[in-house]
Amino acid sequence: MTSPKSTPRPGGRSARVQAAVHQATGELIAQHGRAALTVPLIAARAGVTPSTIYRRWGDLGDLLADVAVQRLRPESDPADLGSLYDDLHAWAEQYLDEMSSEIGLAMMRDVLSGSQGERVPCQCSEFTTSQVAAIVERAVARGEAAPEVERVMDTVVSPIIYRALFGSVPATRAHVRKLVDACLKGAKRRVAPSAA
Repeated sequence: MTSPKSTPRPGGRSARVQAAVHQATGELIAQHGRAALTVPLIAARAGVTPSTIYRRWGDLGDLLADVAVQRLRPESDPADLGSLYDDLHAWAEQYLDEMSSEIGLAMMRDVLSGSQGERVPCQCSEFTTSQVAAIVERAVARGEAAPEVERVMDTVVSPIIYRALFGSVPATRAHVRKLVDACLKGAKRRVAPSAA
């Protein structure tokens, strides 16, 4: 499979075009809603031709997926509250709030409806994995027992996403606390890489 057309090239005109199109898309969604979006409308707002958008993104669905992926990118590292227990609980509750909000659900649906949803792993998964890895690495560096990153992804993140997108009842904060507690049971101490 070839790389998606929305893969940004570093700097220059390409980066300016991407930024202008993303900004125009966000503004138009806020003003008129997603249902009213068209490629010509976005192109006019961004100051580019519709063919520029079609060449770069392929279609409206892929453009919306690309915008959603960028909006799902974390803006900062997870909070360091001093312990794995506190860090993971706080992060998981914030993740639940973000992903189960109307905006979060719309972004996930956009990602899944575009060709980016066909990529395995999706860039969104990479963002989430890096956040979880930061929490786990801090815990290991502090000498705490910590689960593997994949265990957190499988036992905490996956149920949140599944329930948000497909479940008849979305996850609650109480449910997420139980998921985190179960994930942390049986975690083992590991040697931090720098201390090895």
